[in-house]
Amino acid sequence: MTSFHPPEVLLLGPGPSPVAKRVLDAMARPTIGHLDPRFVGMMDELKELLRYAFETGNTLTVPISAPGSAGMEAAFVNLIEAGDKVVICQNGVFGARMRENVIRIGATPIMVNDPFGMPIDLEKTEAALKANPGVKALAFVHAETSTGVESDAAALCKLAQEHGALSIVDAVTSLGGIPLRVDAWGCDAVYSGSQKCLSAPPGLSPLTFSDKAVAALKSRKTPVQSWFLDLGLVMNYWQGSGARAYHHTAPINMLYALHEALLMFKEEGREAAFARHRQNHLRLVAGLATIGLDLLVAESARLPQLNAVKVPEGVDEGAVRKRLLTDFNIEIGAGLGELAGKIWRIGLMGTGSTAESVDRVVHALGVCLGARRA
Repeated sequence: MTSFHPPEVLLLGPGPSPVAKRVLDAMARPTIGHLDPRFVGMMDELKELLRYAFETGNTLTVPISAPGSAGMEAAFVNLIEAGDKVVICQNGVFGARMRENVIRIGATPIMVNDPFGMPIDLEKTEAALKANPGVKALAFVHAETSTGVESDAAALCKLAQEHGALSIVDAVTSLGGIPLRVDAWGCDAVYSGSQKCLSAPPGLSPLTFSDKAVAALKSRKTPVQSWFLDLGLVMNYWQGSGARAYHHTAPINMLYALHEALLMFKEEGREAAFARHRQNHLRLVAGLATIGLDLLVAESARLPQLNAVKVPEGVDEGAVRKRLLTDFNIEIGAGLGELAGKIWRIGLMGTGSTAESVDRVVHALGVCLGARRA
């Protein structure tokens, strides 16, 4: 065996996204102790940068030391107890994962189902809330990674507020790519991932809780089901001045990387980043049209950072993805669940959202489909 040296691959799938050299260089800086005062100072900066990205002033805004799936679990296990009722909107694969979390806690999921490729239906969601008084939370996916659909997070959070429920928002694919206005929309618990539009390596889950969510956490009748994800314990490490209480050994170099990626995001500016993602999405749509390809999702609900492209009749979608990787060093994603074999998922996330990325993948797809010369 020898050291592993991966090839240079253009990551245009559903994640991870390309990581800038500046972020990779940050990971290679000297490891210091996770209780070192200088590291604690960086932690405080990291929380401020996350508040900028989430557009929030929430005190409880931290990166969970695990990927986005752990951020999801942290939101549910800290806010939901056995016997609670939770309305879950499912219009893709990740709503089903929310349901699984609720069931494992011993709570009752109330499902609002919409077709894959469609945004969440607000009227159906409101009807479910009206029919189930006393619901603890409304949970939904803002940017459904499996389908490329954006749902109206502002309206959904407003519905939750009107019915006295907390809102739990999956923003794994939305943070940094489209507007996510946590305070303005009244979101209560929001989690994301480091490897999507922030373009840090996978392994961290930014999370923010509103004051209302923190109050719900503090008023629990039972201990949080997970010791590692108990935010009451985690915040003893992430909060306060001076000494921090040891909870776990933080992934020090990964936190350097997230800090650097968030600095890059702030330097570009939120609105500029959103505009760049939108501009390159439109370039992709136009390019795909020249080789006879169309998107699954209606224009009004399309995510600019995650594009679900319909596979033409008779085309082996897996063979095309394999050739893209082997001949062109480009990775795109396959469909999940009921969309397996029916779509390709092309991510234009973070530093991968460039005109060059769009032109490369459109040309390569054209060659694979016989519409372009190699």
